[in-house]
Amino acid sequence: MKPGGAEAVTAAVLAGGRAQRLGGIDKGLALWRGRPLIAHVAAALAGQVDEILIVANRNADEYRRYGRVCADDRAGYRGPLQGIVTALRRARSDWLLVVPVDSPEPGTDLLTRLWRERGAAGVVVAHDGRRRQPLFALYRRAALAMPGDAPDMPVWAWQDCQALREVDFSDSPARFANLNTAEDFQ
Repeated sequence: MKPGGAEAVTAAVLAGGRAQRLGGIDKGLALWRGRPLIAHVAAALAGQVDEILIVANRNADEYRRYGRVCADDRAGYRGPLQGIVTALRRARSDWLLVVPVDSPEPGTDLLTRLWRERGAAGVVVAHDGRRRQPLFALYRRAALAMPGDAPDMPVWAWQDCQALREVDFSDSPARFANLNTAEDFQ
């Protein structure tokens, strides 16, 4: 692990959605500031983690340039919790940092700040000062109660069932901004 500990951390980038508000194009490959979103996210994470795993349900060949790719364990677009469960099963380390592909500026200190506050928690999640950001979280696989094979709950609801710690990121809430529509990309 890069922030000074001996433990390895895998980052999982959730890129498996349908991007309905963006006309169905693969959001992670959509250009923002001249590069695909995944390029921005992967660059921000590269110095923080030991491996990048991209959970993508299409365009695997394009995503491979940025990390190891896997599709959701269950076919179809089942939401971010299914992507997290898939990443937890496929990660090569006990620690998993999760971020969404549609937030291109997660910060180069995300892992360091979550790691510093981890304690004995199974889930360490960012809080922007107004609300929890459930898709920006650090998970300790050994400490989690996994949901069933077809998780049909919001990520935050599953997190609430775990040993949870929220970390204050109210000094930098813009890092959680996500791009969902053509207007957002401008």
